[in-house]
Amino acid sequence: MNDDRQKGLVMRRREALLLLSATGATLLAGYSNVLAGSTKSSGGKLPACIATPKQTEGPYFVDEHLQRADIRVDPSDGSVKAGVPLTLGLRISAISSAGCSPLMGAIVDIWHCDAAGVYSDATDPSFNTLGKKFLRGYQVTNAHGGVQFTTIYPGWYPGRAVHIHFKVRAKSKSGRHYAFTSQLYFNDSITDRVHAHQPYASRGKCTLRNDGDDIYRDGGRQLMLSLVESGQGYAAMFDVGLRIT
Repeated sequence: MNDDRQKGLVMRRREALLLLSATGATLLAGYSNVLAGSTKSSGGKLPACIATPKQTEGPYFVDEHLQRADIRVDPSDGSVKAGVPLTLGLRISAISSAGCSPLMGAIVDIWHCDAAGVYSDATDPSFNTLGKKFLRGYQVTNAHGGVQFTTIYPGWYPGRAVHIHFKVRAKSKSGRHYAFTSQLYFNDSITDRVHAHQPYASRGKCTLRNDGDDIYRDGGRQLMLSLVESGQGYAAMFDVGLRIT
């Protein structure tokens, strides 16, 4: 590759990362108190002690061992996935007879498709992305049970509503290993608005609404993200309650 062209590519990637990082920081500002464990930004309320519905893992989970907050970058080639920025915070709580308590030290993975409906490091009749690692990663919960990710609003693919997968792996007080998997969903009207713009628009409008998704119908209403519009993207905070014995 020509040296000048290679330098140009590196500079464009750096500029894109700087822009995306700045946007992510702006979006996250309104959620910093929640992620730090403060109750002020959630109306002074502690997480509700309600068990989160479990949903299928699906065919695209890969245990990549990628500990990172920003999952937009593909470490295999340095490229950055284009899309509307999304800052996602998750607060994990253990439910017991005594109530809720933050679950510290849990591994929380998230993974989802890109704007074109494609997953990384997977094979499918419509794509082969083996070796790619975009839009995947994990974080470890802090003392308040919190993790945060910077990603993009997902695209769609046939047969499913728009969603994000997540998995929580932890160890109970008795020493037993525990794994919980579920999915998060988006308001259809927001999805329509986001997907009307590039790079989503070239794929067309999502063909399946939430209520038409068989997986969503099994507990999906309790897994809806409440999005806050900020700048050029969105931010969301979601409480996960787990019964760990």
